[in-house]
Amino acid sequence: MLSIKYVAKSAGSLLSRDAHFCFYSSLLLARPPISSDVPKLNAQDIVASFKSWFKARESSVADQIFTILTANESTQDGVTSTHHDADIALAQLNLRLTEKLVLEVLSHGASCKDVLPCLKFFDWAGRQPGFCHTRSTFYSIFKILSRAKLMSLTLQFLQDFKTHRLIPSIRFHETLVMGYAIAGKPDVALQLFGRMRFQGLDLDPFSYHVILNAFVEEGFYDAADMISQQISLRGFDSDVTYSIKVKSFCKQSKLEEAQRYILKLLESGKEIGGGVVSVVVDALCKHKMFERAGRLMEEHKERCIPMERSYGIWLRNLTQAGKIDGALEFLRSKKQLEGYVPEVFRYNYLIFRLLRENRLEDVCDLLIEMEENQISPDKVTMNAVLCFFCKAGMLDVSIELYNSRSEFGLSPNTMAYNYLINTLCGYGSVEEAYKMLKNSIHHGYFPGRKTFSILADALCSAGELDKMKELVFFALERKFVPSSYICNKFIGALCRSRRMEDGYLIHGELNRILNKSIGKNYYSNLIHSFSESKRGDIAARLLIEMQERGHKPVRRLFRAVILCLFKMENPQRQFFRLLEMQLSHHGPSAEIYDFFVDGAGHAKRPELAREVYEMMWKSGIEPSLKSDIHMLKAYLNNGRIADALNFFNDLCQRRKIGRKLYDVIVVGLCQSNKPDFALDVIQQMKDHMLVPSKECYEVLIQLLCRSGNYDLAVNLVNDFEKTRHRITTFTGNVLLLHAYKNKKLYETWIQMRDMQDETSNVSLLGLLIGVFSGCIRVPNFENLEEMIEQCFRPDIYTYNLLLRKLCRSEMDQACELFDRICQKGYVPDQWTYEIMLNGFLNHGGRAEAKRWVEEMSRKGFGQTRRILLSV
Repeated sequence: MLSIKYVAKSAGSLLSRDAHFCFYSSLLLARPPISSDVPKLNAQDIVASFKSWFKARESSVADQIFTILTANESTQDGVTSTHHDADIALAQLNLRLTEKLVLEVLSHGASCKDVLPCLKFFDWAGRQPGFCHTRSTFYSIFKILSRAKLMSLTLQFLQDFKTHRLIPSIRFHETLVMGYAIAGKPDVALQLFGRMRFQGLDLDPFSYHVILNAFVEEGFYDAADMISQQISLRGFDSDVTYSIKVKSFCKQSKLEEAQRYILKLLESGKEIGGGVVSVVVDALCKHKMFERAGRLMEEHKERCIPMERSYGIWLRNLTQAGKIDGALEFLRSKKQLEGYVPEVFRYNYLIFRLLRENRLEDVCDLLIEMEENQISPDKVTMNAVLCFFCKAGMLDVSIELYNSRSEFGLSPNTMAYNYLINTLCGYGSVEEAYKMLKNSIHHGYFPGRKTFSILADALCSAGELDKMKELVFFALERKFVPSSYICNKFIGALCRSRRMEDGYLIHGELNRILNKSIGKNYYSNLIHSFSESKRGDIAARLLIEMQERGHKPVRRLFRAVILCLFKMENPQRQFFRLLEMQLSHHGPSAEIYDFFVDGAGHAKRPELAREVYEMMWKSGIEPSLKSDIHMLKAYLNNGRIADALNFFNDLCQRRKIGRKLYDVIVVGLCQSNKPDFALDVIQQMKDHMLVPSKECYEVLIQLLCRSGNYDLAVNLVNDFEKTRHRITTFTGNVLLLHAYKNKKLYETWIQMRDMQDETSNVSLLGLLIGVFSGCIRVPNFENLEEMIEQCFRPDIYTYNLLLRKLCRSEMDQACELFDRICQKGYVPDQWTYEIMLNGFLNHGGRAEAKRWVEEMSRKGFGQTRRILLSV
């Protein structure tokens, strides 16, 4: 059977260390050997090699016990296992229960963090004839519960024990004191201890140390000193006492005092173990004092104090602090100089941190090292190997090891399942990923949030909506709340598939479980999904629900719902029903009315918008400026010009009008192709000493140029320059475009030269218009760029116009200009590329034109049929 070392060394050993993926592709796939004496490997060889390593470990009694206790379902007809089934299976092992065996099993469970199986075994062992739990077994189960933060369960256990005296053969009071101390209730433990002393009873050394440690852990240092004195008086001092004392100093940040205390112990001839030093090493590392901790280990190593425990803690702290290179270097040096080999859990911790950083080659080195040192892999190691092969791109190896798990007792943990599911999704094997998820649930694991999102996203993208629905219900059963993004995507996919009822059902379940925690974005996306699916009734219901949860919808959301209502039957009835519900829930407000005026206007129902506007007056609310703007736009955007002008005139008579309303009506009139009316309104603005906005000038100048009214356009440009000083980019581009198309603009400009200020930028603009009309020649186009920059700020549209002019005659200069455009940070658009293409085609440069077509494709731009035919 091939060894792991052989598998690793037989391929890719000459590759660079930073080429992780390439290294492992060659390591794990069947690649040609580097030399003739190295055989070709394939995935099956690798699987067989790792299986051999996994099977080499001895299956302990604890493994067999936990295999029975962690089985969620029996093999017969899929019926769920019962306590009775587990009792029968455990009885068939013919165990001779002793304190040592029970402690070994509980210790095994604690290392795997399997709390429930530990409790099951503790209960089962206590019911077996001829065995009674001891103080040590109680201590072990209490520690397991404490580490799992199951304090309430521990306290309930102790209460039952105190009430019924469940185990008569052990020292009752000591067990209670010890239990309450471990459960984080040292004050209760101290009271019970006082009662014991009153009755003439005392604790044994073990229990004394348990309560001493509890006081230190909870920060009751004075009480700890008192217990420490009692231990000394009774002669119970030991290495454990010293370790707890040192821990007390360290928890109080008295690191110097802790080190002096150790030296004092050594000077007085006390024998101390490695545990005492390891406590100080750990504390120094936690305070980021790594160099000092390293020196401390070297000093005490010279005093022949065992350092294995300190080395392990040093490795863990280096890894936690992100100093992984330091940890690896330390491990190599200590192995070389002192023959130090860490415990398997230290290797596991390092491997998982390396996996997180994608340092796959280092992971492989550690796995090789573990096999060389004959370290039996535990379940955590085997899970790490699964993750390793997933990361290395060898999914087939991971799946084969997973499928063979029963051969060597592998129980995949959450991390392994996450890696397997993520990798399957990455390879597009969504069906297999979903099966893996169901298998993980069957074994009591549910994926992490990231994995859940990856799988859910893959299922939605693949259109596996039934599986996705099942996945969501799996999550909700476990109080696992999917992210808003996943909920939105799933419900949106259901809506697009016309499964609105399912979508609303899922929302109802989320609503019930999430209660007040549903976010605003979730509701917004959900409402838009139902609106796009023409289910305005559900969208309206969700809108009200959203408000009831304290979220404030924006106008765009109201508009989407209202537009959807107008695509349903009886739209007017639906519209006013929603308005009534809004008013009854939130009371009359200008904002609510504004939303409905705006919505009706966008739904091309200006008469309904006016009805709502009048309702506002009748309810005693004076319409605001926003209300007037929404109403005015409702008329303008629907071509109701006469109504718009009448409404505007009514407003002018009712109160003083500001610039915003003038701007709205000017822009609206221009969009409706009514330049005469727009000019009248602008004149009205000037009469009222108001300056039109840039947008007013821009849209009106554009409309006048489009209709050939160049004299009026030039007048507006002159007027704009006097009031706003600098020509805008939009206006400059409009004038240059029309100059390029028609010489009439320049002729009009010349005729109206007397009205212009020769010292202003307008005169410079006139020169530019002359150049683009072909009436004025410039020797250098770079000078033309500078003139444009002085007149207005150019954009890519401006440069496209320049290119278009150059491409008529000078393709070399056009190419130079294209390069300058890119150097200046402008991003060429499709029009830019089409201008260059047409230029080359018009000059017969077919080869260059093909090159530009390829460049367009790389940039993601399409080509017109005419260009394709020409090329």
